[in-house]
Amino acid sequence: MGSSAVIVGGGIGGLAAALGLRRIGWEVTVVERAPVLGDAGAGISLGANGVRALDELGVGEALRAASRFQYTGGTRTPDGRWLARMDGAALERELGTPIVGIPRSTLHGILRAALPPGALVTGAEVTEVDRSDPSGARVRWGDEERTADVVVAADGVGSRLRRALFPSHPGPAYSGSTVLRAITERPLDLRTDFELTWGRGAEFGHIAFADGRAEWHAVLNAPLGLRPADPLGALRRRFGDWHAPIPELLAATRPEDVLHHDIHELATPLPSFVAGRVAVLGDAAHAMTPFLGQGACQALEDAVTLAAALAAEPSVASGLARYDAERRPRSQAVARAARQAGRMGPRLDRPLAITLRNTAFRLAPSGMAVQAVLRHARWTPPRLG
Repeated sequence: MGSSAVIVGGGIGGLAAALGLRRIGWEVTVVERAPVLGDAGAGISLGANGVRALDELGVGEALRAASRFQYTGGTRTPDGRWLARMDGAALERELGTPIVGIPRSTLHGILRAALPPGALVTGAEVTEVDRSDPSGARVRWGDEERTADVVVAADGVGSRLRRALFPSHPGPAYSGSTVLRAITERPLDLRTDFELTWGRGAEFGHIAFADGRAEWHAVLNAPLGLRPADPLGALRRRFGDWHAPIPELLAATRPEDVLHHDIHELATPLPSFVAGRVAVLGDAAHAMTPFLGQGACQALEDAVTLAAALAAEPSVASGLARYDAERRPRSQAVARAARQAGRMGPRLDRPLAITLRNTAFRLAPSGMAVQAVLRHARWTPPRLG
């Protein structure tokens, strides 16, 4: 009988882990608490490392067909002046892979479509993971009980499994930033594929999609839990005098489409990504701030690395140990870098510091922005067979 895994959580990380383990011959069941997958989130920009991971998982071609490649854009100030331009073509030449923009719902659909019928169980909550038997973990959800060689905790930043595995860990902390985002109702004539604009304690960005619509996001320094009665109206007032196409993006959005989430991160790193036969993956393992756009990419790296480690090692225990040794240092370093990027970017709110930052960006060599992206995107996935 072959090896088996139960994956708790049907988000990007959990679905990718399922694809990776299936590619090495494992039987996989994904258990998702939500009864209907609403594909939360608006859009996503995937760097070369995320795209390469999806190539190794067998869905790279479908990803590219549904994406808009990001060649033009960069970072601006609210009056429209450029701080740094993005040369997506240069990045693609350097890495051999484009940066892509895609709706999250489309990416979720691609990942789900690659799984066999019955592999994804929705509307079911895992209520017990018994790790007392070293030869396997017993998992219970509803009336179902399953013994698995590995359990993957991919249940997000608020992971219940992580709390059970590491009860002394403080858990996620509020980052000080909140994010509002949406996808426009209609296509827009956008001149760039991807932009970020940094103001005082705020960031506004957009990702253009293949169908002409766009995702926009607004990240703001804010107290935890603050919710305006009219989110879209509040954003129009806050960003109404910022450069085009920011007012146009907001005007092309329906109020009911705006999502609002406070940003939490694992500011205290986990001591391990493994506990017995359980591997922690994605936001459950290393939830990070979005200021490098690496959250989903790191989850995809986790998925490929976990499958490769279990395939290469002689035992499940050594495979999980290898996964932890390879993924924990890199993902936690990226999380630290994302936190620092926020402090130097949109979280900055002192006028003098903002002026000094902007001057430094404008004086920096033109290739510096490319090198900053390459630092995190230059990752080669292990082969899965």
